[in-house]
Amino acid sequence: MLRVGDLQRSIGFYTQVLGMNLLRTTQRPEQKYDLAFVGYGTNPEHAEIELTYNYGVDRYELGSAYGHIAIGVPDVAATCAALRDKTAALGGAVTREPGPVKGGSTMIAFITDPDGYKVELIERPASGG
Repeated sequence: MLRVGDLQRSIGFYTQVLGMNLLRTTQRPEQKYDLAFVGYGTNPEHAEIELTYNYGVDRYELGSAYGHIAIGVPDVAATCAALRDKTAALGGAVTREPGPVKGGSTMIAFITDPDGYKVELIERPASGG
């Protein structure tokens, strides 16, 4: 679950930039929060991310416990190039350019969402057959 400052902005980021689907939403006005679930498919076959908007809170301190979400992509450099403008337009950024992970050869990059959460892109080429 990620707490977000603007639910519609975050839904836009995860669906338009990362290509996830908006799976479902829940509104809880009496409890003063709304939820949106995004992902590439539904549980249990796929992971889902719960986005939580608490009424009246537009910013959170992320603290030092959160690391990042990781998503496999076929080509990190091409993905970053394709996402760069969309990411910036929706309040995110490419924060680590594509390159090998320290001490290894796996290609990675990092982007941030509009609330500052990190998303690692890990190169996972499609198998050739």
